[in-house]
Amino acid sequence: MQIFFQRFEWILGWRYARVGRRGRGNGFISFISGVSMLGIALGVAALIIVLSVMNGFQKEVRDRMLSVVSHIEIYAQGDASFDESVMRTLRENKQVQAWAPFVSAQALLARGSAMRGVLVRGIESGQEEKVSTVLDNNPELQAALAQLTPASYRVVLGSDLAQALGAEVGDSVTLIVPSGEVSPAGVAPRLRQFTVVGLLNSGHYEYDSTLALTNLQDAARLTRSAAGLRVQLADLHQAPQVAAQLQAALGDRFAVRDWTQQNRTWFAAVQLEKRMMFIILTLIVAVAAFNLVSTLVMSVTDKASDIAILRTLGASPSSIMGVFMVQGAWAGVLGTGLGLGLGLLVACNIDVLVPALEHMLHTHFLPKDVYIITRMPSDPQRQDIVPIVAISLVLSFVATLYPSWRASRVQPAQALR
Repeated sequence: MQIFFQRFEWILGWRYARVGRRGRGNGFISFISGVSMLGIALGVAALIIVLSVMNGFQKEVRDRMLSVVSHIEIYAQGDASFDESVMRTLRENKQVQAWAPFVSAQALLARGSAMRGVLVRGIESGQEEKVSTVLDNNPELQAALAQLTPASYRVVLGSDLAQALGAEVGDSVTLIVPSGEVSPAGVAPRLRQFTVVGLLNSGHYEYDSTLALTNLQDAARLTRSAAGLRVQLADLHQAPQVAAQLQAALGDRFAVRDWTQQNRTWFAAVQLEKRMMFIILTLIVAVAAFNLVSTLVMSVTDKASDIAILRTLGASPSSIMGVFMVQGAWAGVLGTGLGLGLGLLVACNIDVLVPALEHMLHTHFLPKDVYIITRMPSDPQRQDIVPIVAISLVLSFVATLYPSWRASRVQPAQALR
């Protein structure tokens, strides 16, 4: 459209958009325009900060969870076994980095009068570090897992689980498997004493309060559960696609499950919350953007004589419309730019700003005994920021259309009269 390519329209539009101009009524109009621009900036900044914090929270919890949870787990169905064909299938997939056998079963763990339900995981200590990041930079845990040798009946407990049982390193606990053996007296549960040799602290309460690691052969012998494979991928985000590929290659003899399936409800809830926060905060931007309508309406009324003079000098209605569209667009662009800068500044430095604010107010926003994480995380992502900026600019542009059209309909004779 030609209205965007004529120099005088840009000059006049920018002149009308400047704040602090003198003259009858212009100060108030400029004030309203500044308030609208500030509202857009605050809305955009709030959107960027909130979504960055939610992304950081999701990433932090996911990383802690995946330090003990496999990217992909493969279970044998019926009489199937993990033969060379399975290993070849894993080696041929470029995303697969490593795999390790494991046994998983539900059981009860008791010490004295305290009893807790646990998830028993049998592992081979020499291969566990290939598929778990919880061992990284943790020599004490590595030394503890090295003691999980066959027939040793030793166990590593989650830190919160050990605290609930009142167990420490060196204490004995009793592992009880409810599905026991049939005897003349009835079904007797299988039980065995284990020695605690270490504590696991992944930072994720759900696993620290339920997980018990022991030797693969000891767990299989006690729980009578079939072994599976834990698979580590190069890119955890490719887990659903890789799981589908492995399932298609292995067939119905094996069940393949990725980490998103194990925690589908939690991730669905986080995505729903993020989507709703985006919609709610976008309404703030929309309200601020449509404040430009009142600003431009007052500006059109105030500039009626200027419009009439421009029309008598030969300006077309489309040119008049372009002048006021430029005026409103400048406010939207400046507000969006300020909001983008402010939002990124806070989001990228939230790990410094929040502790300083906590120290100033003598409080903690994330108490250790309530929340999974104790610091405010932030992870600004381009796929969130680009739509925010685009929506803000589009709303600002749409808000200029009606007042600009009304300006183009002003009759010079009536305005000059």
